[in-house]
Amino acid sequence: MPYNVKDVVANKPSRFTAGHRMCAGCGAPPAARMVMRALKPEDHAVVAGATGCMEVSTFIYPYTAWTDSFIHTAFECAGATLSGAEAAYVSLKKQGKLDNTTKFIAFGGDGGTYDIGIQSLSGAMERGHDMVYVCYDNGAYMNTGIQRSSATPKFADTTTSPLSIISKLFKWIQSRTNWKVKCYFGIV
Repeated sequence: MPYNVKDVVANKPSRFTAGHRMCAGCGAPPAARMVMRALKPEDHAVVAGATGCMEVSTFIYPYTAWTDSFIHTAFECAGATLSGAEAAYVSLKKQGKLDNTTKFIAFGGDGGTYDIGIQSLSGAMERGHDMVYVCYDNGAYMNTGIQRSSATPKFADTTTSPLSIISKLFKWIQSRTNWKVKCYFGIV
């Protein structure tokens, strides 16, 4: 049966609700909403959020945009936190103390995934934990001033990107003339 997005949006309740404080036009909220809508209605979810835009904008104590269990983790350990929760769930299920179906989902930005969190994520994957990790790559560390990450595309303009030869050329021209030249090189 094909996945009908229009039908899912119209008929399945959102498990990632409105009222979060994400930036207008950000792609992370619709992505999180669709990931959560992909779950079966009877499934429970444990969501881990690595510190980053999504975490600080969707879970401001005592308010949350998540209808399922949510764990705020430090930047580097979303994979480790969720793998520990999944291992506890498996143990309790084997002991007969739980009978529900629980899904484990982690969300992290490109900085919290590519740079800081890769070690705990690779450990969780190597051990074979039953979890889903969603990396929303917005090209930089956005909630701390747009610093580059290892996932930032080459030639992208961030506050910590090395100056390209073209940027240096424009700065040299500006310093020797009264031209108002602006370098508009963005993501290529």
